[in-house]
Amino acid sequence: MAGTTNPYVTFRNSEIHGKGGFAKTHIPEGTRIIEYVGEKITKAETDRRTEIVYERHEKNPNEEGAVYIFTLNQRYDIDGDVEYNKARLLNHSCDPNCETDIIQGKIWIIATRDIEKGEEVVYNYGFDYDSYEDHPCRCGSDRCVGFILDEDEWPRLKRKQKREAEKKLKKAADLIKAKARKAKRDAAKKAPTKKTKKKRSLARA
Repeated sequence: MAGTTNPYVTFRNSEIHGKGGFAKTHIPEGTRIIEYVGEKITKAETDRRTEIVYERHEKNPNEEGAVYIFTLNQRYDIDGDVEYNKARLLNHSCDPNCETDIIQGKIWIIATRDIEKGEEVVYNYGFDYDSYEDHPCRCGSDRCVGFILDEDEWPRLKRKQKREAEKKLKKAADLIKAKARKAKRDAAKKAPTKKTKKKRSLARA
């Protein structure tokens, strides 16, 4: 199942991003759909390769800064940026139908519910909170939080978004009040001043 063909999934253009994997047939919950394969590398090598990709992306923002490195264990990772790793094409979703699990040293994409034929096979990439702003999400699901982020971090993200929304509302309200005060001052400056008429005293003859 680590080869270029797979009995459960076929790959074609996706509305989420680039290419994606789609169910060839009905896939029951719990099915090991496809193995995430690639080059086994050390953590130090992971850091080195990741830095290269990020530096290249900073120099050329139009170039995709994709990293396909998947945590395997405390010592090693799997760099899935190889042609034979078709699992790298599976897209992220905030409303996934799959999850990843490491079974006997192998990384599997496993169905978390029944998947119907033609449905896109997706899972949550589980990115860290520290760099989530670099990874906007385009999954389009009703549950989308706007970023590719581990679901365990969603409460933290929503708290931050709430604080930011409250700050924007306060800033907008303060701006409206400031404009109203300025308009009042301007109106007061333009208003005609009332002149008091002096009474002429009549001298008695």
